[in-house]
Amino acid sequence: MKKKSTRTAPHGKGPDGPAREPGQHEQHGQPWRDRPWTGAYGPGVPADLVLPEGSLVDLMDSSVRRYGSKTALEFFGARTSYRELGTLISRAAAGLEKLGVKAGDRVALVMPNCPQHIVAFHAVLRLGAVVVEHNPLYTDRELRHQFEDHGAAVAIVWDKAVERVRQLPADVGLRSIVSVELIPAMPLLQRLALRLPVPAARKARAALSVGRNEPRGRTAPAARPVLPWRKLLDAGELKRKHPRPAARDLAVLQYTSGTTGLPKAAMLSHANLQANAAQGRAWVPGLKDGRETVYAVLPMFHAYGLTLCMTFALSIGAKLVLFPKFDVDLVLKALKKSPATFLPAVPPIYDRIAAAAAERGIGLESIRFSISGAMNLPTSTVETWEKATGGYLIEGYGLTETSPIAIGNPFGPSRKPGTVGVPFPLTDIRVVDPRNVALDRAPGEEGELLIRGPQVFSGYWNRPEETEEALLDGGWFRTGDIVSVDDDYFVTIRDRIKELIITGGFNVSPSEVEDVLATFPGVSEVSVVGLPRPGGGEDVVAAVVPIPGTTIDPDALLAFARKHLTAYKVPRRVVVLDSLPRSLIGKVLRREIRDTLVAGH
Repeated sequence: MKKKSTRTAPHGKGPDGPAREPGQHEQHGQPWRDRPWTGAYGPGVPADLVLPEGSLVDLMDSSVRRYGSKTALEFFGARTSYRELGTLISRAAAGLEKLGVKAGDRVALVMPNCPQHIVAFHAVLRLGAVVVEHNPLYTDRELRHQFEDHGAAVAIVWDKAVERVRQLPADVGLRSIVSVELIPAMPLLQRLALRLPVPAARKARAALSVGRNEPRGRTAPAARPVLPWRKLLDAGELKRKHPRPAARDLAVLQYTSGTTGLPKAAMLSHANLQANAAQGRAWVPGLKDGRETVYAVLPMFHAYGLTLCMTFALSIGAKLVLFPKFDVDLVLKALKKSPATFLPAVPPIYDRIAAAAAERGIGLESIRFSISGAMNLPTSTVETWEKATGGYLIEGYGLTETSPIAIGNPFGPSRKPGTVGVPFPLTDIRVVDPRNVALDRAPGEEGELLIRGPQVFSGYWNRPEETEEALLDGGWFRTGDIVSVDDDYFVTIRDRIKELIITGGFNVSPSEVEDVLATFPGVSEVSVVGLPRPGGGEDVVAAVVPIPGTTIDPDALLAFARKHLTAYKVPRRVVVLDSLPRSLIGKVLRREIRDTLVAGH
């Protein structure tokens, strides 16, 4: 078993001398004491916050007690109450215990948004084990890297992804797979409709579940059985009392793309995730516990969806309407029966919903609060959305390492479009010289953003060197983002030190894509960059240099990429160049390539 790497930031000194209390760092001699940005908070948002004690197990138990008969989950119209959810979690935990899962073990979840995802997540935590989230559309190569890294012995997997997981080499340590079907979680009438012998039903069924005639691949390791989800629940409820995980115990490994190489796992504790849910709740005082409806259009295998579409929603007793993927038709259909009141999403989703609703004459007035993240929020999107809903749409900022939200625009007249807002309650920031983090920048000057708060992670799994680079003394996390702060302490993102590409709300490591494209016959050199997309976000674009005397077919290269990369990582286009620009020390200059491609040369 691999041991996790941990690093506790030393107490007693800060990055530029003696330690200061939270919010006490100096900015060119002018101290930011008592978090002065709290003056810009929206009406009712507290300047300080008392965080809940205990773990996410305690959070879930509290919600079951407080909201027992209320609807917790809705999936294609099928509803699960909080009390029923609590029972299902106990039964799934008993089944996992029977499979040998114990405290500290990692359990991989490879599922889209569905009721079983919520149940499995909390069942794993109930045993003191650690959830590892995965994109169910990942390729064999991507899954192999992550399973080799975290060493999970048990995986709970969407049936359409089971064969990919079963084919993982025996040496990754995976011994048991639980197969999850989405269709049984749907209402009876819809399940019957999916059985109809018509093309539309067959297409819908194929999107949700593995077909009986789909190829099953080569023989998987003999010692890796596949257990149906319904059989996992046959063990009954959890009988033996387990020591509850402590607040500081590891809860989730969430993979995030780094500046180089393959994705790495951020270690998020129960306290990190519970703190971020509480911070989010405090940011929106207009919400009514037990009476809200939250739409989970964001995937819960992404940190943004994990917190805002699961932990946050369930902590306030909301009805969580689950969508296995974003589908504007499904969203508009759900709005008729269970109107949303809170919608976390990304700008393209808001644009599509607003346009489709206007075209079909469907009202959006129930949606009082919307928070956008993962990419720049255009002013045009805000104007269109707020006109359609009568509510607020604000932009926030965060990273997987901050659970994820750290900064947000206020829900109120003090917001500033074009900025990502001010730090959340209990969150401190610094803007420093990226070459010398002991030197703070003055308001208006650009520098690297540092964040400190209860939502900041404890490090990267099995990556002590990268943890050391990311977490400074005093608990400050280096974001790698270049920002400026105005006189009211609103933060504006200016640039990224890290050369991640943000597309559709997902982070793409250029190096990971380059590693795949470099294996294509005829490729001599390759560089992957992100080009700005109208309306926000970026497109993944590959610049390739062929081996002398050969040619490269861009379409063939893209087809090759689709076999080895998840769809959002596949370049939107390929540009063939004679050479790649390099620095004096031979480093490929991605920025110069990007500028050249933007200019259209």
